[in-house]
Amino acid sequence: MKYESIKLIIPVLAVCLCCGADWPQFRGPLTNNVSLSDAPPAKVDQESIAWTADLEGRGASGPIIVGDKVFLTSTTGFKQDQLHVLCFDLKTGKQLWDRQFWATGRTQCHNKMCVATPTPASDGQRVFATFSSNDVVCLDLEGNLIWFRGLSHDYPNASNSLGMASSPVVVGETLIVPVENDDDSFTTGLDVKTGIARWKIKRPRVANWTSPAILKASPDTEPLVLLQSSEGVDAIYPQTGETAWQYEDGAGRIPSTTVGENTLFIPSNGLTALAPGSSSEPPKVLWSEQKLSPATASPLVYQKKVFTVNRAGVLTCASPQTGEVIWRLRLKGPFSATPIAAANHLYLISEKGLLQVVQLGEKQGEVTGEVDLKETILATPAISDNSLFLRSDKHLWKISSR
Repeated sequence: MKYESIKLIIPVLAVCLCCGADWPQFRGPLTNNVSLSDAPPAKVDQESIAWTADLEGRGASGPIIVGDKVFLTSTTGFKQDQLHVLCFDLKTGKQLWDRQFWATGRTQCHNKMCVATPTPASDGQRVFATFSSNDVVCLDLEGNLIWFRGLSHDYPNASNSLGMASSPVVVGETLIVPVENDDDSFTTGLDVKTGIARWKIKRPRVANWTSPAILKASPDTEPLVLLQSSEGVDAIYPQTGETAWQYEDGAGRIPSTTVGENTLFIPSNGLTALAPGSSSEPPKVLWSEQKLSPATASPLVYQKKVFTVNRAGVLTCASPQTGEVIWRLRLKGPFSATPIAAANHLYLISEKGLLQVVQLGEKQGEVTGEVDLKETILATPAISDNSLFLRSDKHLWKISSR
C-alpha cells in the first residue's frame, strides 16, 4: 500500500509544483479556488484587458491553463451537438487549434446551461474534456486525439432533463468523471492513457451538479476524492473507487465541497466544517452554520478564513474554526462562478459579467476595482501568468496588470 500511495502522490505533486502557475482543472490544482504563485492585478479597469479572443456557440465551462496554452470547450449547432475543444496562446490570445466532435448522447439542457458546462482537466500531458452529452475526449496538448468515450453508448439512461454540469478531476493515472443523475447515476474512474474504466460506483439517483474535490490530508497519506450528493459526501480512493469514509447528513447539489486547513467545508445544514475521517474512524463535525449557506458558488478557504456568497450577492467572511461571522460585504450579483483567491484578494465575476476585486482585511473587505465585460458569465475564472482568464459564450479574456 505504501508503494501505491507513492505512485498517486507523485502525480499530484507534479501538477501542484512542477507546473507551477498552471491552473489544470476546475477550481485550480488542488480544487480549492486558490492560487499561491500568481498575483493578478489588485486594481482593475477596462485598460486591464490584455486581450480578447472571439468564441462561437455556447460555453459555460471554465478555462484551464497548462504551460503557455489556455484550453476550454464550447458547443455549436442548433442542438448543441457539435462539441469543440479549443486551445489559445496564453500570451497573445491567438487561437492555436479547434478540435470538433459529434455528440453521441443527449444534448437537452436548461437554457441557462449548455452542453459545454463541465470544465476540462489536464494532467500536464493530456487534456480531458467532458460534456453534458456524457462524451469524454482526451487530446494531447497539440490537439491530437488520444481516445474518445461516448458513455451514453454504455449507459443510455444516464442523463437528466436539465443537463449535466459536474467537472472531472485528475489524480495520478485516473480521471474521475461524475455522471450523477435521476436514473442510471454513477461516477467512474477512467485510465488517463486509454479511457478504459478502472472502476464504476453507483451514486444516488438524483440530479447533481457538484464537482469532486481532492483531499490531501498530509504528505504521508494517499489523496482522496470527495464526491458530494444530496445524501452527503463520500471520500473514495481514486485508483480503486473504494470508499474510505462517509458523511451522511445530506448536502447541496450545486455548490461543491472545498478543503482548507485540513478541514472540509460542505454545503450542508448551511455550511458544515468537517474533520476528515479514516477507514476506522468516521469524520467529525466541527460546526454547522446556517448564516454561511452558499448559493450557487462554492465556498472558499483562504488565509485562515472561510468565505461564502449568498443569493443576495453578499460575501461573508467567517472563522474556519468556529463558523463565527467576521464581516460581510454586499457585492453586485448574482453569482454562479465560484470566487478565486490570490495575493490577499478575491476575484468574483457576476452573472452579468461584472468582475469585482475584493481586498481582504481583518475587519472588512474592500472593493478595489471593477471591470464590466457586459456579457453573461457563469464560468469560474482561472489564474495563471499573474493574470485572470474569463469566458462567456462569445469571448475569452485575459485580465493583466498594465
